[in-house]
Amino acid sequence: MTAKFEKKGPVTGELTFTIEREIVEKGLDQTYNQIKGNLNIPGFRKGRVPRKIFNQRFGEEALYEDTLNDIFPAEFAKVVDQVDGEIVGQPSIQDISWEKGADWELTVLLSLEPEVELGQYKDLEVTKQNRELEEDAVETELERRRQEFTELVIKDTAAEEGDTVVIDYEGSVDGEVFEGGSATNHSLKLGSNSFIPGFEEQLVGAEPDSEVEVKVTFPEDYQAEELAGEEALFKVKVHEVKVEELPELDDDFAQDIDEDIETLDELREKIREELENSLNEQADDAKDEEAIQKAVANAKIEEIPYDMTHEEVHRQLEMFYNNLQQNGMDKEMYFQLTGTSEADLHDQFEEGAEESVRTNLVLEAIVEEADLSATEEEQEEEIKTLSEQYNLSEDQVREVLSPELLTRDIAIKKAVDLITSSAKEVLEVKSEETEETEETEETE
Repeated sequence: MTAKFEKKGPVTGELTFTIEREIVEKGLDQTYNQIKGNLNIPGFRKGRVPRKIFNQRFGEEALYEDTLNDIFPAEFAKVVDQVDGEIVGQPSIQDISWEKGADWELTVLLSLEPEVELGQYKDLEVTKQNRELEEDAVETELERRRQEFTELVIKDTAAEEGDTVVIDYEGSVDGEVFEGGSATNHSLKLGSNSFIPGFEEQLVGAEPDSEVEVKVTFPEDYQAEELAGEEALFKVKVHEVKVEELPELDDDFAQDIDEDIETLDELREKIREELENSLNEQADDAKDEEAIQKAVANAKIEEIPYDMTHEEVHRQLEMFYNNLQQNGMDKEMYFQLTGTSEADLHDQFEEGAEESVRTNLVLEAIVEEADLSATEEEQEEEIKTLSEQYNLSEDQVREVLSPELLTRDIAIKKAVDLITSSAKEVLEVKSEETEETEETEETE
């Protein structure tokens, strides 16, 4: 067997090699034995057609494609070490010479992992993040939680904007009741704009146990085309009017929403602590993300092969579908609920696929340069973490993840830590006014 590799571009190459005739003949025999049981030729019993007769009738060439599919993987594996670079994706056969009675010669096009020239990735300067709460942050959050405990209380006076009315209604156009225009005991918050424009406004001032006629005109772009632009009359029976009642901000309220709290001041302090922790986590995430983006931007990668972005898109799709299943939903249900398709989801993931591949390449290059690895103790700790995260036994995690894959994942995390732990928050955020001033100075 002979083989020759030639680089064709930054991320492509051609490998030309031969498959010896002896191997081709064995492959042809195997292919013929696989199909002969289905052969029907007059004068011969099914499955008893001699090879010579098959060749005369159909030609040996009829076996070539299936034979190549069977023998190619093993023969390609014999010459893959001739390739200068890491192969990504699947080889694509560009040319083949399969003369009868001779060796087969193939030329395959290969996508290659690009070379990475690392730039600075440690001690990077990143934007200084805000870690101080807004002055009214605690009170705003306290009010949000108070709103969650709003109760609807029946009142005996006329409905006002913001009240909730419990109604029966029946709609008609030109005296004909239309489908979907009726309901009983429906709760409607006035001012929510959840009904046809003009409907809710005409119920302001309605008394409990009263009847109201509401006249509206359906919008021209209404989804039910037969009603679009039509004038309608709704007969409405108002059963009840309810007003929102908020709890008092006192110690009792604090105890109601948190059993570990005794006073309102304690609740405020706990909220402050939670908000500060959340703000710091967001700041850390933003800092880390900017540092990684800078490390990637500082590296030189001439080109990203399509095969790598293609694989990344499908990897993300698979992860997304698995997450759906873990939440009790299949992809068909998701597409139906969101009004999207698999093509839409593919396009969504495709947008960031190349940058994701570029980031992974840089991180792997850092792993190699810094000689990062993982100890047995670190692997065991990672297995324990994953078993708790995905509710699996540790043995199940070991079945899914090989020691090599575990080591790689841990090493990648260490590479991320090398970047983020050394990053320094020193750059001030520029306001739009500052940027405009700098641009004006540059042009003068």
